[in-house]
Amino acid sequence: MQKNLDTPEKAILVYPVVGKALFGDWQADFDELKELVRSADLDLVDEEVVFLKEVNSKTLIGKGKLEELRGRADALGVDLAVLGVNASPSKERNLEEALGVPVVDRTQLILGIFAKRARSKEGKVQVELAQLRDLLPRLSGKGGQLSRLGGGIGTRGPGEKKLEVDRRRIGTRIHVLKQDLKQVERHRRLQRGSGRREAFPMLALIGYTNAGKSSLFNMLTHAHVVAEDKLFATLDPTVRRVRLPSAQEALLVDTVGIIRDMPENLLQAFRATFEDFEQADAYIHVVDVSQPNYRAKIEEVNDVLRKLELLGKPVLYALNKSDLIQPEKLRLEEDLKKQAVVISTKTSDGIPKLIESVEGLLEALTKLPAPKGGAVGS
Repeated sequence: MQKNLDTPEKAILVYPVVGKALFGDWQADFDELKELVRSADLDLVDEEVVFLKEVNSKTLIGKGKLEELRGRADALGVDLAVLGVNASPSKERNLEEALGVPVVDRTQLILGIFAKRARSKEGKVQVELAQLRDLLPRLSGKGGQLSRLGGGIGTRGPGEKKLEVDRRRIGTRIHVLKQDLKQVERHRRLQRGSGRREAFPMLALIGYTNAGKSSLFNMLTHAHVVAEDKLFATLDPTVRRVRLPSAQEALLVDTVGIIRDMPENLLQAFRATFEDFEQADAYIHVVDVSQPNYRAKIEEVNDVLRKLELLGKPVLYALNKSDLIQPEKLRLEEDLKKQAVVISTKTSDGIPKLIESVEGLLEALTKLPAPKGGAVGS
């Protein structure tokens, strides 16, 4: 199905819930999915949470519910169905046949958002590589055009007659993109060897997507990084030098946000970008404390760091968006009380105390042995 990429596609969001949700309660998960759809610039015209006692082996969802959803999709002129979980290629094809519209799962939705957000050459290469790796097992039975890859949400691979040819084309393109990323890594190593790293410690702003990292980065560095109220507004890392009231100086890096069940293809493709985490001397972990499940999101970020073998660095928690909650209702766990500052980048509440804590963190870093390797420059 050809789509007009210049106008928002009408989408229906279908979220199957089997048993007890693993990430907080299902409502929090569903709200995040709706934010993903909004961040993908889709026109969400309908939504359905489907509670399942058991999963249908072919379509995830039972025949009766699918017939109901198809009727609603037809009546609303839906262009696309967003599945709130990840699905195998065969289940995805069966769902498309049952619903009568293209289906994208959670991973494809996230990749589509990254495709829309990527601005630098490096970012575009990383996203295309992740999309191609995801596309390969989904090729069979797909219509559309391979040339539309990278256009965003709902892009599709070639038809059956060209399947083997296009598999070879994709394999060749993946090889080229991997070489391009190796060039990026070499360039980063040269930057690290420039001597800039030796002069200043490096602090990386990390956190769940849309926690307010870019807003804090702009506040501390007087920069103008895009800080939209959307998931994954920042993809390309930005580094600036910051001078604190105590006259201490450091490099501050704004990094890509983390999300639950970060697609593995995305983690692999963005490995070079995540090196900013590796080169940092310490982290400022920005947390949206207005979210009831903020603690679970902290653990999701830590889980990604664990996968990258980057846990263990000093960390200062900046508990952001305090303006959205009543302070007396905020109950911090004991492990956060000693290393967290409650702030609001919107009202500037808590920022002086955070800066004071950053100065203390930098003082502590000067007493530690120098880390191996260097940092990324801007």
